[in-house]
Amino acid sequence: MERETRQSAEDFLALIRRAKRGKFKVYIGMSAGVGKTYRMLMEARDLQRNGIDVKLGFIETHNRQETHALLAGLPLIPRKEVFYKGKMVEELDLEAILKEHPEIVIIDELAHSNIAGSKNAKRWQDVMEILEAGINVISALNIQHIESLNNAVKDITSIDVMERVPDKVLQEADEVVNIDLTADDLIERLKEGKIYPPAKVPAALQNFFTSSNILQLRELALKEVASHVENKVASEVSMSVSAKPSRFMACISSNDKHAKNVIRKTARLASYLNSKWYVLYVQTPKEHPDKIALDKQRHLINNFKLATELGAEIIKSEHPNIAKAIMVQVEQRQVTTICIGKPRLRLYQIILATNVFNQLLKKLTSLPIDIIIFSK
Repeated sequence: MERETRQSAEDFLALIRRAKRGKFKVYIGMSAGVGKTYRMLMEARDLQRNGIDVKLGFIETHNRQETHALLAGLPLIPRKEVFYKGKMVEELDLEAILKEHPEIVIIDELAHSNIAGSKNAKRWQDVMEILEAGINVISALNIQHIESLNNAVKDITSIDVMERVPDKVLQEADEVVNIDLTADDLIERLKEGKIYPPAKVPAALQNFFTSSNILQLRELALKEVASHVENKVASEVSMSVSAKPSRFMACISSNDKHAKNVIRKTARLASYLNSKWYVLYVQTPKEHPDKIALDKQRHLINNFKLATELGAEIIKSEHPNIAKAIMVQVEQRQVTTICIGKPRLRLYQIILATNVFNQLLKKLTSLPIDIIIFSK
């Protein structure tokens, strides 16, 4: 009863804070050139015609004539000039936006990394601060910049996208809009020089902008927006009190790459179902801090940070028996789905790992809990 009362109070407090916060709209595209910036500027002009105080906080037209023409007559907040590595660089001026406090501010390229020494390392962090100040924000990003999709995008394009936005940022959005084009239309725009300068077009057509890549990225974008809409409906439409909410728990090891894969894939599942989720690391005696290598400790810390950014609650348990430690947390947290990675081990390690897995299965047979084993 006490826990329910505390949770109810926390939910109400969150509702109050949400009401004071600015509204957040995000345009998503499958790639550069689909028209996200163009659409934001068109919306800004419509808002201006309706007497709304809208200003441009940061817009990147990439010298596209059709897009650049829409800047005319729209009030903008001057960018901040920063001298960096021997040249002058322009950045979003967070302080100026907070001071002017427009009703709505347009901020492009949500995944952008700020210049070293800026108040916030990432532009999405600037946007979160602006929203907390009660200013409404319209922004944009490409699907490949979403953190939990990093592995999927790399599999499709063979590119490891470095500038990424945590999923929790998109989950904060009040509205997510997909700017969609067919693969043929996007390629035609590229050939016409509407995305990149002519000199870059041949390489782009051979690498990123292939029909196969575009179709797969387009599918990711459509699924992401559909998931956001479903989650919004689920959160705003009252559900049956008898319905048991899904709760995922990703069980990770100190293996950097495998843990990262399990975290990202569990984050996707939890996001699709709008579910609470956890990341569990069981520290056995042989992985005590004074016995584990420093690089593994560093990887663990980085993976905990990644999981937190993706919206997980971190659980670190010291226990000699991994299966028992997992079951303790499953029962305490009312977990409905356990997510683990497929072991890549030597024969004797496989025998030990299988023993742990068998113990876990034996304990779970009487409980309505699913286990998902990710292939990689």
